[in-house]
Amino acid sequence: MKFYSCSLVCGLLLALIALAMPAQGKCDPKESESVYAELEKAPAKYQQMRNPMANDKDAPVAGGILFEEHCEGCHGKEAIGGKKAPTLRAPEVRNATPGAIFWILSNGVVRKKMPVWSKLPEPERWQLVSYLKALNTEKAKSGK
Repeated sequence: MKFYSCSLVCGLLLALIALAMPAQGKCDPKESESVYAELEKAPAKYQQMRNPMANDKDAPVAGGILFEEHCEGCHGKEAIGGKKAPTLRAPEVRNATPGAIFWILSNGVVRKKMPVWSKLPEPERWQLVSYLKALNTEKAKSGK
């Protein structure tokens, strides 16, 4: 009878486990859901909220300054995405309701390392929403 070393057996076992895993390396279906799925989970009360600063031409510019200060480190310059967080220029964000974005800012997504920003005053969170909604327009940069 032939005996194999523990390290050889363990190595083979680990190789078999790795081969059995899905190509993305994720077994949990929840982990493979879209990083933007949380926007759809906002309560109806928030989904229906309107941005009280939607007509304030200075709100996107102010939101851009807040974004640079609080969000750029993770979401990248001008929200193009970074090593820690996804782009905020995606259709999922562009098509999300202002209230859903406000809800995410207020509550964070702790399991995905998105911090809670409820300590920011409510008007500042709405300015961030204005900035995110204006990202693909000149409004975000010029305030016009």
